[in-house]
Amino acid sequence: MRILFVSLGCDKNLVDTEYMIGALGRAGHTFTNEEAEAEAIIINSCCFINDAKEESIQAILDMAEYKEAGSCRALIVAGCLAQRYREEIIREIPQVDAVLGTNSYGEIVQALEEAAKGNCYQSYGALEGLPHLEARRSLTTGGHYAHLKIAEGCNKNCTYCIIPKIRGRYRSVPIEELLEQARELAAQGVRELILVAQETTLYGVDLYGEKSLHRLLDALDQIPGLYWIRVMYCYPEEIYEGLIASIKRSKKVCHYLDMPIQHVNDGILRRMGRRTSQAQLRERISHLKEEIPDIVLRTTIISGFPGETQEMHEELMYFLNEMEFGRLGVFPYSPEEGTPAAEFPDQVEEGQKSAWRDEIMELQEEIIFDQNEEMIGRKLWVMVEGKVDGEDAYVGRTYRDAPEIDGYIFVNTEEALMTGDFIRVRVTGAYEYDLIGEVIG
Repeated sequence: MRILFVSLGCDKNLVDTEYMIGALGRAGHTFTNEEAEAEAIIINSCCFINDAKEESIQAILDMAEYKEAGSCRALIVAGCLAQRYREEIIREIPQVDAVLGTNSYGEIVQALEEAAKGNCYQSYGALEGLPHLEARRSLTTGGHYAHLKIAEGCNKNCTYCIIPKIRGRYRSVPIEELLEQARELAAQGVRELILVAQETTLYGVDLYGEKSLHRLLDALDQIPGLYWIRVMYCYPEEIYEGLIASIKRSKKVCHYLDMPIQHVNDGILRRMGRRTSQAQLRERISHLKEEIPDIVLRTTIISGFPGETQEMHEELMYFLNEMEFGRLGVFPYSPEEGTPAAEFPDQVEEGQKSAWRDEIMELQEEIIFDQNEEMIGRKLWVMVEGKVDGEDAYVGRTYRDAPEIDGYIFVNTEEALMTGDFIRVRVTGAYEYDLIGEVIG
């Protein structure tokens, strides 16, 4: 069958999508980007925040129209929305033929076969263990970088987050399996490996009785063909000395750490169910910068959490101005049904949430611009991402930028380069979020 795949949500969801595409391809199916041509449509859905939930629902409704007027014979919904709202999907959208929960995507081939026969297929396996697929992943990231999902689920139970209920408790993927995946990806031409999970810093606790991310990094560092290894989603309270030491001694692990803090006011942090205080955050950030002076720290902030006041917002702004994160994302608080925070009585008005978000981003733009100006004259390795149409210039990334979420460097050169190439570049100029450079070798 010709299949259209719609993958929504985070990079962890994208890894699931790539495994499903690989399994379907191995089973003899083909793929299309044209809705009208598709004989089957599969949506890997998200529902982490309200906007993501609405996007997933709209995608399902849009694709359902092709069951009525197109060549589509099977419509399948997988992922987080399918896990959380399976009964509603089946009841409210009769065009859906199959629903797969977050731990059931390994059944995608069987689900498609049953849906094509006109049978309703549903699977919501227990949120234990890990799905297993024999087929190799089919990369959707261009082939020069890939995500490596090192664990599933989460144990933190933050009061605003639904993930533990739809993904289950924390389950690490054994090191041997991850190394096999990484070698296979490197053999396919992947040069940057991005480690992801709901939380990467707890990797191995459930399998080996202790935090073992440093062991994984040390082993990945030995794989030929990999040039960069990037670590995302590190909870600040779980960053440990062994991990810092591994980053320092590695030749491939980027001096870049994604460390979501969400807020800094101690009262808000307690209400969020976070396990750090502002003092602990200050200590962790200062320690990382002392140990790895050129480290780039990325963080995420929630604006307008229930109970937040103008004074608390100003406290956050002061902290961010002082800490000068290299990269930052901010999201207005989204009340998710089934979470404790959604029932808190002191919800913040939507307009206020957005206003605070905008103020944070305005501050961050100034911080990054100043940091980018300080980069002028620096010499950096750059991974080529593509060519600028009609110009003798290429778009690339330095170790300071993760794909899709951070900035770029625009490199002027008449050389013929390929996506995934590494080039040595001198920074010659700066924009608000991006850099300009020239090839030096």
